Amino acid sequence: MSSFSHVNQSGEANMVDVSDKQQSKRVASAESFIEMSAETLALIVSGGHHKGDVFATARIAGIQAAKQTSMLIPLCHPLMLSKVQVDFEVDADNQRIRIISTCKLTGQTGVEMEALTAASVAALTLFDMCKAVDPAMVITGTRVLTKEGGKTGHWQANS
Repeated sequence: MSSFSHVNQSGEANMVDVSDKQQSKRVASAESFIEMSAETLALIVSGGHHKGDVFATARIAGIQAAKQTSMLIPLCHPLMLSKVQVDFEVDADNQRIRIISTCKLTGQTGVEMEALTAASVAALTLFDMCKAVDPAMVITGTRVLTKEGGKTGHWQANS
């Protein structure tokens, strides 16, 4: 395993210098899950929530969060994202919603943190909008699914 790139030789936090890296197409996807009661899930899916379209609000929140990642996570580079997508899959059998985010750009550093931030904030937004109905919801399984580009090329999580 290589050493941590965000720590300099003196052990201090350090923003990685990417100025000498080649630009390449970078893509990353991430997921997160939010588990809830069957009643809450049905309320969201039916569109009957009194706060309106829960999925639309969570999607916008996820996209906005990806764009703000460098403001939220120390040492992340501000990036010119060319695409952010946030999708939802309803898993009624397991009483949960899967959030999948994808971020893209052409640049000198990866977009894994932006994809993770998008999925996380979308899940948090779902929680926020439904907490009065179901305060026992649980957010789980946040992880990177795939990454493409850069010197390490393609990587995919195990199923």
